Amino acid sequence: MNDNFRNISRILDRLKIAPVSKILFDLGWSGHQIAAPRGFSFQKDEPLLMTYGEGGETAADIVNGFSEEALADLIFNYGEEHFSRGIARAIVAARAKERILMTGQLVQAIEEGVPSSYRKGKSHFATKTFQALRIAVNDELGALRDGVSAALRALAPSGRLAVISFHSIEDRVVKNMLRDAAQEGWGAVLTKKPIAPSRAEVLLNRRARSAKLRVFERMEAESTAEVEEPSRTYSYA
Repeated sequence: MNDNFRNISRILDRLKIAPVSKILFDLGWSGHQIAAPRGFSFQKDEPLLMTYGEGGETAADIVNGFSEEALADLIFNYGEEHFSRGIARAIVAARAKERILMTGQLVQAIEEGVPSSYRKGKSHFATKTFQALRIAVNDELGALRDGVSAALRALAPSGRLAVISFHSIEDRVVKNMLRDAAQEGWGAVLTKKPIAPSRAEVLLNRRARSAKLRVFERMEAESTAEVEEPSRTYSYA
């Protein structure tokens, strides 16, 4: 099904599949998505879209429409970028001259907003800002919360939910939601610590290096009425 996993309940109803014994969320995105000319990569000069589908708010809308403070908060919260204030200030200064509609313009603005030492770091200086914009444009954290919550409800007794995340914000959301579900009697978290790829796997597939796997097993309640809906976790802590 080509759909957002936040709609998993509707999809399962449509396919008449219930309950489910195993669900896997792979939160990574594939090479063909990176290669698509939608502004996901700062390595090419492309239209600043960052949308997975057609229509809706784009990264250009956010970059050109948000206030400096809102931009800084977004870049810090979703990208964990410590130079978010300087980057936001540089973006606002750049867009005052002309609208930022291409990735190349955005990269140039970000470069103006970070220290010279940061530009020479191991990771590209635009990485975290691009990540933050992509997450915001596609409401990735909201979709994750909706999807995990619906998946927990869809699990059969002894059914398992496995989630592979690729950055710390996603992992915290998953960790907190599974912990809360366990505390509320929905089941048990089977991974005290997330499972990470082995060195051998990373050597074969470098993109796996930041992956974290967490697994939850649904328990059978004495009465479904005794168990409340799993909590929705909104904090980043």
